[in-house]
Amino acid sequence: MDVHGTVAEGFEPVRDAFVRNFATLGDRGAAVAVYRDGHKVVDLWGGTKDVDGTAPWERGTAQVVRSATKGVAAAVLLLLHQRGQLDLDAPVGHYWPEFKARGKERVLVRHVLNHRAGLPVLDRPLTPQEALDPLKGPEAVAAQAPAWEPGTDHGYHALTYGWLLDELVRRVTGQGTGPWLASQVTGPLGLDLWLGLPESEAGRVGRVGRVEGAEPTGGLRARPKRSVTEAYEDPASLTRRAFAAISPFPDQNDPAYRAAALPATNAVATADGLARFYATLIGDTADAARLFTPQTVELARAEESAGPDRVLVVGTRFGLGYMLHGSASPFLTPGSFGHPGRGGALGFADPETGIAFGYITNGFRKTVTADPRAQGLVRAVRGVLGV
Repeated sequence: MDVHGTVAEGFEPVRDAFVRNFATLGDRGAAVAVYRDGHKVVDLWGGTKDVDGTAPWERGTAQVVRSATKGVAAAVLLLLHQRGQLDLDAPVGHYWPEFKARGKERVLVRHVLNHRAGLPVLDRPLTPQEALDPLKGPEAVAAQAPAWEPGTDHGYHALTYGWLLDELVRRVTGQGTGPWLASQVTGPLGLDLWLGLPESEAGRVGRVGRVEGAEPTGGLRARPKRSVTEAYEDPASLTRRAFAAISPFPDQNDPAYRAAALPATNAVATADGLARFYATLIGDTADAARLFTPQTVELARAEESAGPDRVLVVGTRFGLGYMLHGSASPFLTPGSFGHPGRGGALGFADPETGIAFGYITNGFRKTVTADPRAQGLVRAVRGVLGV
């Protein structure tokens, strides 16, 4: 396997871990980027652009990052709050009157971000065609009754998160999340990161698909608990229903899917675009001033939800829009915040060490929150820093 790119002196163990991902963990094509204090210290890529192809992965190859999208989209609401345009403690219905139906009057904006809105499922799942319509998803969650009393417990809003967030952004700004992000953040910063892929960039994006690989021999449990397995297999469980809010799930290689903007699932990014996005949240970079004030960083990573997750079943921790470091999704240190993508991708920031991390792949495994390939890279960074 030819691995391309560079690592700064001292970060060679990250390259070694990246090579192991291809040798033992099933990676077909992937990239990883790491920034420290706004400067790039790891920039690696290798394998093939398409999971089922032979064309090489090149500098600038991008991939769908699935739920790593959520951490990117969350920044939009937090920036609107930072600018005084959105009150996190206001009812969602204050901005979106139609949302108040069926007992949702007390759902707050912060409940959308901390997965306490009680709306992870739809009684009638959307078709793929409906899901790509920017109006259908918000209409469906506005008409949905909560699965539990909003604010009293948490459960991962795997797909509905995106429609809730997107409509709030639209009501406040007049734009959907994708266009707002492009005009206010990713465009001005020159980030290779899109929520709604432009046709001009479509040729850079590889085909994704399922891969298998040997399980790691230490550090992470290779087999999920029986309760987790049963939850995913039970058609009536919140787990199964949350991930089936679109049914069947769209083809992630379909140009129409990539061109749409689903703020829970379908951002497209390079590893550098994802890592530099997080680097800019927490500090200045060579090209730009920081996006988040220190106060907003603390909002992102202050624990809002913790414990058994009604949807994921395992214990999870969330700040406002971001997963926090924990056993279900280990990041770098207890102060890290970010978001994994189901099957592989990972982006996060760690303010204490100044690290920002981005990993993307075209090979999706069965993992939900802690992919062994991403975790091997994170452990290598942790070892380099001695944290």
